[in-house]
Amino acid sequence: MFKPQAIYYEKDIENYTLGKELLERYKEVPKLVIENHNNIEEMRKKSNKEFSQMKRNIIIGIRKTHKFIENHKTSDFLVPYTSSGCTASCMYCYLVCNYNKCAYLRLFVNREQMLEKIIKTAEKSEKELTFEIGSNSDLILENSITGNLKWTIENFKNTKKGKLTLPTKFDMVEDILGIDHQGKITIRMSINPEEIINKVEFGTSRLNQRIEAINKLKEADYNVGILIAPIIMVENWKELYEELLITLQEKLSKKVKETAFFEIIFMTYSFIHTKINEEAFPNAMNLYNKEQMTGRGKGKYMYKKELREDGEKFMREKMKKYFPNNTIEYIV
Repeated sequence: MFKPQAIYYEKDIENYTLGKELLERYKEVPKLVIENHNNIEEMRKKSNKEFSQMKRNIIIGIRKTHKFIENHKTSDFLVPYTSSGCTASCMYCYLVCNYNKCAYLRLFVNREQMLEKIIKTAEKSEKELTFEIGSNSDLILENSITGNLKWTIENFKNTKKGKLTLPTKFDMVEDILGIDHQGKITIRMSINPEEIINKVEFGTSRLNQRIEAINKLKEADYNVGILIAPIIMVENWKELYEELLITLQEKLSKKVKETAFFEIIFMTYSFIHTKINEEAFPNAMNLYNKEQMTGRGKGKYMYKKELREDGEKFMREKMKKYFPNNTIEYIV
């Protein structure tokens, strides 16, 4: 379990069951009362080089924003749920674009309110809806602290309509393996070559651990997907990603290879990442390459069109070779 160095919390969390449980669980951890989890002056004033240290804290509050955002990939809606941010430090993390250096883990205790809205929306719809509940955080990681994912599955499984989906980079899945989830949950494991994980995805599970977790989840009859994401065009990237597909082909269980779908995402980057990474991880690799990248909106970068098209062609060819019977939901 993640052990925070300090907890910042809104006073009103004491009125919620989960809030009381978390304060009791971490009763030995230093605590500071804050007015708003979105505006902690002490954190905003810290320097970029303290980025990793800031992620050693947990912020606990009440989620006030409950707006569902339409999505057209593997879900119908992106849903603000029980956490945002993360304890890991992936150098490309898209949450940094939203929260800058304050992309630390925030936990929200009003889970009943959030799940109730999902269930009501699902049951009012004429069609079966899928809700992405992990777009702002990693719920496998969060579950190891709060138990919220287990609670969610147990309280969602008997609903008349609706499905839930979430991505993860973590392998701590034992807590949810024994739940009768009624086939309503899809968990998508994000993977990368081990070299990329070691150099870029700090604080996440190793590749072999992620593969083992995928196999365990499938054995427990969860729907599983595999995110090859983000593809980073380092010098030998084609060799690395083909080796990754070979490893998957060898180590994924028969059940997974028969049913899993894939999502393939090429890295986007930003000026904010560059500034934080230069100070927080001065000895790490530089993910920005001006020869490869072009602008994508204010302060954001993506691989140039010709590189991106060549990359997609390469990945489709290799997927056809190693996973010819599996669906690629999209490549972006």
